[in-house]
Amino acid sequence: MARTGTGAVPAELLKAIPPVELCLREACKEERWRRFRRGYVAMIVRRVQAAIRGQIACGEMAASVGRDLMLKEVMRRVGAAIEADELPLKRVINATGVVVHTNLGRALLAQPALDAITLAAREAVNLEYDLEHGRRGDRDELVEEELCALTGADAATVVNNNAAAVLLALNTLAEGREVIAARGELIEIGGSFRMPDVMAKSGARLREIGTTNRTYLSDYARAIGPDTALLLKVHPSNYRIVGFTAEASLSDLVALAREHRLPVMEDLGSGALIDLSSYGLAREPLVEERVKAGAGVVTFSGDKLLGGPQAGLIVGQRELIDRIKANPLKRALRCGKLTLAALSATLRLYLRSPDLDAALPTLRMLRRGAEELSESAKQIASTLARRLGSGFELEAVTTTAQVGSGASPAEELKSWAVAISHKELSPEAIAASFRRAKPPIIGRIEHDRFLLDLRSVNEPAELIEARFGA
Repeated sequence: MARTGTGAVPAELLKAIPPVELCLREACKEERWRRFRRGYVAMIVRRVQAAIRGQIACGEMAASVGRDLMLKEVMRRVGAAIEADELPLKRVINATGVVVHTNLGRALLAQPALDAITLAAREAVNLEYDLEHGRRGDRDELVEEELCALTGADAATVVNNNAAAVLLALNTLAEGREVIAARGELIEIGGSFRMPDVMAKSGARLREIGTTNRTYLSDYARAIGPDTALLLKVHPSNYRIVGFTAEASLSDLVALAREHRLPVMEDLGSGALIDLSSYGLAREPLVEERVKAGAGVVTFSGDKLLGGPQAGLIVGQRELIDRIKANPLKRALRCGKLTLAALSATLRLYLRSPDLDAALPTLRMLRRGAEELSESAKQIASTLARRLGSGFELEAVTTTAQVGSGASPAEELKSWAVAISHKELSPEAIAASFRRAKPPIIGRIEHDRFLLDLRSVNEPAELIEARFGA
């Protein structure tokens, strides 16, 4: 159907969209669709209806389309969708400029991790089987040795994400008792999950100390009492407080905790196994450093700065980790074989790879130089300008990208993007047209232009093929 200019949503077009029941009656007329469940066909019809409504809202359907023609178009699309048999989880191209994008699946996995997932999915594996002794084993052993080698910890365990890691550790070590935490570290992570709420669900009681911007060691000391279970430190990985600030160092907290025979737990959030300052980012605290400083338990993510699959990693002193492993909640939060396979392969890259940048897509995208991005942006802008046709204005522009998912939030990465605008089409309409590419291209709108930021695009050349086909 021909594209028209933007404008008010034509009510007659919306009314022309046929109801689901009518579409199902049409489907029953054709033998090729009778083998499918009615509910499945209805689901596809609703999906097509929603897509058409979106096109109408963007002014991309001819205003003269009548009911009969609309019915034919809906059924054509339904047939194409059933024929394609596409899964809901689709590949997309991330041109948002957010390298580790939560809504787009976070870190891209390295090839060895993909190979490990394929093996674990296709074959029987020793997930919980001790090959040496021929008896039941522990699935944590698949990654524990590597985690300890990388962090210097005595022991380690893994759950399905970092929020689960914090929940499990707090429930194990402090259920029914107090946890002392600085007010300025009571963060909120994505999806409105707040540290105080996670703590409440764990059964621990929050003892909040200090002020938003300043908390001293003496605040912790005064709060310690007979009901204190542990001291909690949270790295503010998704925000920064600057200016008139103060916080107690981890080493000071550990010294204070030892006087009272208490453990210290630190949630690093994103976590980092290597120094990221060489990538032009502010230096994040390394897990190994926090373990060495005496933290009894350290929790962090596997799918952010580490560049692996979604997982919550817990490392620390053996006595504390053993208690965490014995908690019945551990079974409810444990990882499956595909996650463990990918995580194991990723950790082995950190231990064995001579070139981590080449091996891990996340690090490779963070490392890209401005010259490389500039050249790609200019080439893509030139090609898109020819292919999109008249009315479009394209320009290669400098911009800033982000690490994403709460990692290094105050840091901006220099980047290049292709800026696209049109005399009649809104940026939203342009964005919608790129989302209908094969695979969909997800960019961002900035300064009334649609941007394709190349920092987060794994293979920039794929943008042209996705938008226009091979």
